[in-house]
Amino acid sequence: MCGIAGIFHLSTPKPVDPQRVERMCDALAHRGPDGQGVWTAPGVGLGHRRLSIIDVAGSPQPMASSDGRAMLVFNGEIYNFHELREELRAYGAQFHTDGDSEVILAAWQRWGPDCLSRLHGMFAFAIYDSQARTLFLARDRLGVKPLFYAPLSDGSLIFASELKGLLVHPLLRRDIDPLAIDDYLTWGYVPDHRSILQGVHKLPAGHSLLLRHDAPLPAPAQWWDVSFAERRSGTAADLEAELLHLMRQAVTSRMVADVPLGAFLSGGVDSSSVVALMAEAGRDPVKTCSIGFDVAGLDESSYAAEVALRFGTDHRSRMVSPDDFDHVDDLAAMFDEPFADASALPTWRVCQLARETVTVALSGDGADEAFAGYRRHVFQHGEDRVRSVLPQGLRGPLLGTLGAAYPKADWAPRPLRAKATLLSLAGTSEQGYARAIGIVPPELRDRLYTADYLRLRGDYRAERALIDLMRDAPARSGLDRAQYADLKFWLPGDILTKVDRTSMAVSLEAREPLLDHRLIEFAAALPERLRVRRGEGKWLLKKTMQRYLPDSILYRPKQGFVTPISTWFRGPLAASARAIGTSSALARSGWLDARQISALAEAHISGRSDNGRLLWQLLMLDRSLTRLGIAA
Repeated sequence: MCGIAGIFHLSTPKPVDPQRVERMCDALAHRGPDGQGVWTAPGVGLGHRRLSIIDVAGSPQPMASSDGRAMLVFNGEIYNFHELREELRAYGAQFHTDGDSEVILAAWQRWGPDCLSRLHGMFAFAIYDSQARTLFLARDRLGVKPLFYAPLSDGSLIFASELKGLLVHPLLRRDIDPLAIDDYLTWGYVPDHRSILQGVHKLPAGHSLLLRHDAPLPAPAQWWDVSFAERRSGTAADLEAELLHLMRQAVTSRMVADVPLGAFLSGGVDSSSVVALMAEAGRDPVKTCSIGFDVAGLDESSYAAEVALRFGTDHRSRMVSPDDFDHVDDLAAMFDEPFADASALPTWRVCQLARETVTVALSGDGADEAFAGYRRHVFQHGEDRVRSVLPQGLRGPLLGTLGAAYPKADWAPRPLRAKATLLSLAGTSEQGYARAIGIVPPELRDRLYTADYLRLRGDYRAERALIDLMRDAPARSGLDRAQYADLKFWLPGDILTKVDRTSMAVSLEAREPLLDHRLIEFAAALPERLRVRRGEGKWLLKKTMQRYLPDSILYRPKQGFVTPISTWFRGPLAASARAIGTSSALARSGWLDARQISALAEAHISGRSDNGRLLWQLLMLDRSLTRLGIAA
């Protein structure tokens, strides 16, 4: 795992200052503490920070191709590089290292941009071809590894693994994109189609960008997509056997490393499945780690201990307490952009714990998105049945009116919290799902915004990007479209951003075997009855893992990696909740109504409503803006 950065002149190939590229890489030192390198030529400069995983003593970067024509900087891992190496040798390629970086270069020389479809792994890389005078940027299928870029006023384009790599360039403007604020409040993160800064872009997952000197900046080209439009045939037993084969293949391919390797273990289905297959494939005990909480209702460490005992792992656990709130500024520094997924805190803590003994850790991320494991998937499946019976002309006025009038009863038992369901059913399938995964609904956002910000936002609504994505999805059903949106929108914007930044902050490589693209493509083609059955998500995955895991792990209510921020804001962090409304960065922005924020904080502290996620969201926005020193 590494950090990459570079400069490319789209206009006249001016000289590139190597020290400027070096400073961009220095901002990414946490991603690669084991080595560094910079290469420049007329009109281009490439930089690299290395975390040594494969071929520890060799494979320095930037790396030149065997004929010297191409130069590479690469972040990630190619899991099938041994097989590709042999295939390329048959075509006459020669190799001088034992790593995967040289394989990418040889694949580029043989197949050009088409090499991407042959690479199995997680990656973001840049290749400069001196003969063609092009720079090729590429990002892996699911967006496990990030890549930011921005055109500048001098005719150059800069790129880096994280926004902080761009921020050190003196020509990068730090003007807030006001529409990103609506995105952030809606989702809790700034999705990949936007950045917190105007003029900064994120290369979308499964896309590439081919740049040429003396040519305008092109739009990214999509090189991979997942389709939910087909359905696999075969018996449940046959599909179960195929799923197990794909999972074993995905796990074992990600166990290849020349450094110590372990796994995150939460005690949920997904991480437990990965650990089970690691234990099956390896000879030594798997090194596992987990995080617990000081709030009993949210602590899953006992389930992790149960799985660790079952598979004889070398297990360690640590607790997260309100004292960890003191590290909120550290979180803001990790993400650069405002990021409000509160599970980032325990994820960072478990990464720190893992890094004490290993350099690579396997996670269970991706299975919920691929196999319909979230409760919202089950609800979406059921709500679409209601939508198919009641026409929109009846549902909209009737249920919309009921939903608007129904109280927001956060204190009530879950079956009595009908407001969200009524409002969801009043809209289309896509509108309902946007409400399901959003944090702050449009009605509340409109109350929070000042008149000045509402004028800035105009008719833009953050939900539209997700709704359009779902409507255009290669899919058959509402469940298909919801999962497609999760894989293309939620996963790269939230889950994978969280894991990348928190793991890289401690120089730990995180690998996600359940995001193997062959596994994702298989899951997308499963009949709905093998994803959701009798109100249970991930049906086929759980059935497949019954040979390894007990029902107490497979079929217990899904908890998720939840931080008890609501409890903390009512107790030891109540003063912090009250201070959010008067924080200087948000006050200066003029976007949000301080009185509304104070009212929400007091309602939360008193227990009248649960506004913990929103308070955390506002707090992280304030800290991020303060840290970056950017003005509205």
